[in-house]
Amino acid sequence: MITTYPTSKRLILCISDDPAILCYEQALLERAGYAVLTASSAHQALRLVAMCKCDAVLLECEMPVLSGYEVASQIKRLSPDVTIILLSSSEVPTHAVGFADAVVPKLEASQLLLPMIADLCSRNQDGQERQARFQPEDQR
Repeated sequence: MITTYPTSKRLILCISDDPAILCYEQALLERAGYAVLTASSAHQALRLVAMCKCDAVLLECEMPVLSGYEVASQIKRLSPDVTIILLSSSEVPTHAVGFADAVVPKLEASQLLLPMIADLCSRNQDGQERQARFQPEDQR
């Protein structure tokens, strides 16, 4: 069941067509205290992004049907403020980097993911709080 109620946990959406990768990411993130949603296809991921307020998306670059770059582009259109982290086992094209807040090589993911997610999510939250303070009262 998917809830739309705010929680104290940050919500991370993991997208990969590989069930083993999804299982690993979910276990890693849940042990670190995150709430996790998983999607095994681009279409499933886009539905979840439209339905849920995710704090971050962890997205595999190499996926069938739609590439991770195409999915990242569509996610940014649906939810411009969401943090997107691309996981890649190869060089990421320059044009694709513009859709992501960070790119992590798969071989370094086990060391880099948790600190990177924490840092990017806190930056995003700080920016949203600053923006809310400067909005007129009737727009909040």
